[in-house]
Amino acid sequence: MITASLCTIPGDSDLLEHRQQSESPVVKRVENPLQVSNVQRASHSCCYQIDPTRDPRWAELLARHPKASVFHSAGWLQALKSTYGYEPVVFTTSSPTEELKNGLVFCRVDSWLTRRRLVSLPFSDHCDPLCNSDEELDSLIRYLQTVLKSQNLTYLELRPAESNFSQSGDNYGFLPVATYFLHTLSLSPDLHELLRGFDADCVRRRIRRAEKACLEERCGRSEELLRDFFELFTLTRGRHHLPPIPYVWFLNLIQHQGDALEIRLAYRNKTPISAILTLRFKDTVHYKYGCSDARFNNLGATPWLLWRAIVAAKTNGATTFDLGRTEVDNLGLLNFKNHWAACPKQSIYWRYPKGSSLVSAGGWRLKMAKQVFSFIPNKLLKIVGQLLYRHIG
Repeated sequence: MITASLCTIPGDSDLLEHRQQSESPVVKRVENPLQVSNVQRASHSCCYQIDPTRDPRWAELLARHPKASVFHSAGWLQALKSTYGYEPVVFTTSSPTEELKNGLVFCRVDSWLTRRRLVSLPFSDHCDPLCNSDEELDSLIRYLQTVLKSQNLTYLELRPAESNFSQSGDNYGFLPVATYFLHTLSLSPDLHELLRGFDADCVRRRIRRAEKACLEERCGRSEELLRDFFELFTLTRGRHHLPPIPYVWFLNLIQHQGDALEIRLAYRNKTPISAILTLRFKDTVHYKYGCSDARFNNLGATPWLLWRAIVAAKTNGATTFDLGRTEVDNLGLLNFKNHWAACPKQSIYWRYPKGSSLVSAGGWRLKMAKQVFSFIPNKLLKIVGQLLYRHIG
């Protein structure tokens, strides 16, 4: 049961066809402030727009900014773009001739079903504004509010990991729309101390059980591993009455994340029984997706895989293991993660102006959809996922 709960993380965990753009760095004034070129300046504003997948200054900002995460990275944005057609754009107060000092990254979601909006960022656990002062953030937010009105967008959504946005969110007219817990584990202690810090029954005992079961672990990004992972992922999503994320999303993640992505699978007598997918960015390893065959949950394969991923992360120099976001009402998953990292922090998603979406966490629409999905076989759920996910980012 615990392993099944662990696998309910939405992938949630979040894609774009690139327009042909001029390579010239000349600043242009544009009628449409959401049109993305190599570097553009919005009319009547001191804010600028850049394409984070093409402007090298974006990667330089991420390398030095302490709040940058894998969800800001060009690889993540390119995977979103390739899979779902979302357009990435960064708003900044830095001119094209100077060092990039700040940035607020969004994807433009343009859906006939769920309407047009700016989201920072779709299918991402969190995405902090990369600003160094309240003045910088204020300039960007005020400008974005004018963009919202001029472009007839439904809403603007921010998903910061830091809770201090709540101090200013009300001043900007933002309202909270969802609350999550974020669990992170410091890898500073040695491995023995780390292991001793985990719950004796729910973590350590299950790890020992998996070791006694002589499970086989395979790691990498091969086509075979991805296929086995996706079949387990489909099983898990089906148990929770949700369509799986499209297979092409994982293909694009592998292509654009490269060595930063790792799939770990546990096999029992050559049968895949559990899997996790992690991403590394700088000194943090992010646990993003997990899945399992419920028939083998008693073997403790998922805790075993997580522990082996933590060992590998620390061995390779990482200092933080990010266990991802958890809905406040998902008590099974919340309790499980508390056994690994006991002091989660709260993350609030903010929207301006307040609106509604098809799958707002805990909303009645999601509950109704899950009732419908419960009657759909897994093969058809895959097709539903391919059709639906681009509308709900």
